[in-house]
Amino acid sequence: MNKYIKTIALATIATLSLTSTAQNTNSAYFMDGYNYRYQLNPAFGNEKNFISIPGIGNINAAMHGTIGLDDVLYNIDGKTTTFLNPAVDASFINDLDDVSRLGSNINVNVLSIGFHGLKGYNTISVNVKSNFNTRIPKTLFSLLKENIENKSYDISDFNSHADVYGEIALGHSHQINQKWRIGATVKFLLGGANVDADFEKAQLTLGEDAWTAVTNAKVQASIKGLEYERDINKDTGHEYVNGMDVDGAGLNGFGMALDLGLQFSPNDNLSLSAAVLDLGYINWNNNMVASTGGEKTFTTDKYSFSADDDATNSFDNEWELLQNDLSALYELEDEGDKGSRSKTLGATLNVGAEYAILAYRKLKFGLLNSTRFQGDYTWTEFRLSANINPRKAFSAGANVAVGTYGWSFGWLMNINTTGFNMFLGMDHTMGKLAKQGIPLSSNASVNMGITIPF
Repeated sequence: MNKYIKTIALATIATLSLTSTAQNTNSAYFMDGYNYRYQLNPAFGNEKNFISIPGIGNINAAMHGTIGLDDVLYNIDGKTTTFLNPAVDASFINDLDDVSRLGSNINVNVLSIGFHGLKGYNTISVNVKSNFNTRIPKTLFSLLKENIENKSYDISDFNSHADVYGEIALGHSHQINQKWRIGATVKFLLGGANVDADFEKAQLTLGEDAWTAVTNAKVQASIKGLEYERDINKDTGHEYVNGMDVDGAGLNGFGMALDLGLQFSPNDNLSLSAAVLDLGYINWNNNMVASTGGEKTFTTDKYSFSADDDATNSFDNEWELLQNDLSALYELEDEGDKGSRSKTLGATLNVGAEYAILAYRKLKFGLLNSTRFQGDYTWTEFRLSANINPRKAFSAGANVAVGTYGWSFGWLMNINTTGFNMFLGMDHTMGKLAKQGIPLSSNASVNMGITIPF
């Protein structure tokens, strides 16, 4: 993140190559024998006690979005090139959303224990979580792709969010009667880092020899030991933020959250369930703010480049110049430490229905709706699954989903023998990969882990 303001435009494209590691695997919601179902609905319990293998008990790795590498990378004459190559027709921009979305989530389980007691099923979990989301306006790609010929661009609604925090969770699930089961999880949150960057407005008027921008932006960063780096704009003489420097690390916030869930089984064949997860907040310390201080107008006569690789002002030749101008575009001023601020977590609502085949109860079908409420980054999906448990030692399932990020195919396999449990699955099965092993689509995930049942 050290220079992300300075390289704001092309750093966004580089984001597409992130192989970030979803917090919970929705493919496992109806899976018998999957020990971590309580993370999807705290009302769910397990038949057996278990303890996870430290560090590898449950690892979720996922990224999602409405734009992928295959939207910005192309094969020209057997070579991989970006959309900036003049051989790539600019019409690809028409296929992009007005605002493209990218996101990733990490959940690494440090240690988990599940056991029967207190007239129910109890869980203790220690996790490390990270979230990243960004929104990229289509006009940013237009600006980088098209030749500059007295045009105007409105690069608004460009923002990013990232955080890292630890979680200590205590859960309890209780069977009220044969039909009803309830559960709750209390979470204590330890904040590591949080960054919110909102580039609300950038209206550019571009000419052959000069360009003018009206901008409005604000960055809030809560990271222990962080200071903004500053430079002088030679055009305006103003001092502006052009990067971040972090000296050391440590806890920088505390909070709490709550998961609530219920399960209703009117008969042996049908089960209905619902849960709301991550109802809570983190109070972040050391809120370092950099902003334009409202709307700001900026003019420069330096900006000039062509998508033609043979031109004297080709993109490659003008790269350093472009970097400098984009860094000065917002001219964020360092406002210092504004104290603490509270941020709510992105709450998730899960609503599910499961039906067992009368003739073969080991085969079950389920329909799950998951919606994550997180402001500009809210998403939803519907997932239809078929799960089979032919033996106590083995269960498997496959599913299809449709939602904010399009269609996907998911699956999960679970082996559960005496003293050993292992699972592997994906909510979004990976498609084609780039040579570097990066999915060309921005939707991909993997979930794996090993636990010891007892």
